[in-house]
Amino acid sequence: MMRRRFDVKEEAGEELQELLKGDRTHSVSQKSIDNPPPVIKVFGICLVFRIANALLIHTYFNPDEHWQSLEVAHRIVFGYGHMTWEWSAGIRSYLHPLIFAFFYKLLWFFNLDTPSMMVMAPRVYQSFFAAIGDAYFYRLSYSIFDKQTADWALLSQLTNWFMFYCITRTLSNSLEAVLTIMAIYYWPSLKCSQSPPYELRRTSRKVALVLAAFACAIRPTSAVIWIYLGTLHLFETRDKVKFVFMEVSPIGASVLALACLFDRWMYGSWVFVPLNFVKFNFFSSGGDYYGTHKWHWYFSQGFPTMLFTFAPFTTIGIWQSKEWKLFGLIAWVLGVYSILGHKEFRFVLPVLPIALLFSGYTLAKIGKCHSVELNCKGIGRTKQAHDFKKKWAILFLLLSNLPMAFYMSMIHQRGSEDAMAFLAREAAIGKVHSVLFLMPCHSTPYYSTLHRNISMRFLDCSPSAEEGYVDESDSFLLDPAKFTSLMALDWKQPSHILLFDSQERHLKDFLTSHSYKEIRRFFHAHFKVDRDLQAAVLVYALVEC
Repeated sequence: MMRRRFDVKEEAGEELQELLKGDRTHSVSQKSIDNPPPVIKVFGICLVFRIANALLIHTYFNPDEHWQSLEVAHRIVFGYGHMTWEWSAGIRSYLHPLIFAFFYKLLWFFNLDTPSMMVMAPRVYQSFFAAIGDAYFYRLSYSIFDKQTADWALLSQLTNWFMFYCITRTLSNSLEAVLTIMAIYYWPSLKCSQSPPYELRRTSRKVALVLAAFACAIRPTSAVIWIYLGTLHLFETRDKVKFVFMEVSPIGASVLALACLFDRWMYGSWVFVPLNFVKFNFFSSGGDYYGTHKWHWYFSQGFPTMLFTFAPFTTIGIWQSKEWKLFGLIAWVLGVYSILGHKEFRFVLPVLPIALLFSGYTLAKIGKCHSVELNCKGIGRTKQAHDFKKKWAILFLLLSNLPMAFYMSMIHQRGSEDAMAFLAREAAIGKVHSVLFLMPCHSTPYYSTLHRNISMRFLDCSPSAEEGYVDESDSFLLDPAKFTSLMALDWKQPSHILLFDSQERHLKDFLTSHSYKEIRRFFHAHFKVDRDLQAAVLVYALVEC
């Protein structure tokens, strides 16, 4: 009994000493002051995790993952691949596809461009960039708060369902998010006087500006983030002239010139992508052609869905940490993007890690006692209570996010990927000669997955300035049987047809009369997203007479 009392007093004494130092929001231990964060170890852990993450992705999320990156890269390296209307309009830069073109060239050189590798390898390649982003996210959390917060913030980043679902996909938004986190880490305005000295020495406006410039070159809308951060720093810095004219201007101009040279080389003529992109998306609201949401969607649905059960922890972390600059960045980005009619989850992916950083702060503080008024007898019991709360909080987050992450990554909308992987294997042995996609445009991957230069046809959905214009994809959905019958009057009959089960009942007679037979049916989804339930993807093949 005496020994137990001594232990409690000793434990309480240590905690009380820590508390009496002052309830500083950003406490920095001597260890964190003297030692840099274990970046190499963290990167290694994150790389292994993200490779496993990439290998678990078997579902179709957004067409741009394939059509605006891999499809273009495939055309550059192998000579065939579809270029969507965005490339004719000059609103896409070749910088992002060229990254994957380099990777495809390596696969081709080592004779590794097999059907299975063409499906899996690009996401594994992207996992390398994702792991770099994770490591820099850890360093950013460490530099703003402390090691304990960095540990919990990284756990939040790795277990958040949307990060797991999206960051290893070959979307330009994924790379934009990585570059943004890297640049913010080097940005001086977000470091505070309580940051570890080692981290204060790592700030570099020039490095941050180079990374930010490349993020803007890949996705011009990334400028929204840097208008906020740049303006913030402009008000804080004493050397305003140097900042604007000796750093921002020459670095921005240099990266922009490099991007223009790459685009001149690939397009074959001078194309100023940022201007074309802004004109289409901001001045003409061209993106609205693909659907719109209410102005408050990012605040009421979009971003809360991405955060999911991390949302209350993020909210608490924002309030307790008092890091209003970082909160301002999130609010600014969501606010500006809310002005646009066309909204998507992936557009605000770059600020999701910032929100998860606050969640890490909350988790780190759950295990700490903040009140200096507690007596010695109560502190030990309070610590046990806080530890108990932390365990339940972590269990709650894991049990809510991991099932969601696995379901969305491995089950929901996987039929598009499975059907194309099947056709790729069949085409490799000469069983597929041509394919017609009787489904909404861009519902599946294309040549970058099939990896055979055969005739393929999908329903076009390019926007038009013509009033009352109805594209092929919408015309088909209005009357599938009539549209397909008219198409068949002037076609070279394809060997295979892909369609969703929701259209099968309208086309059953047509398919039978034209000698097609169902050969495979792939599960796609349990619930509808924005159209009728598309429960399965069907593969029909022409029966040889």
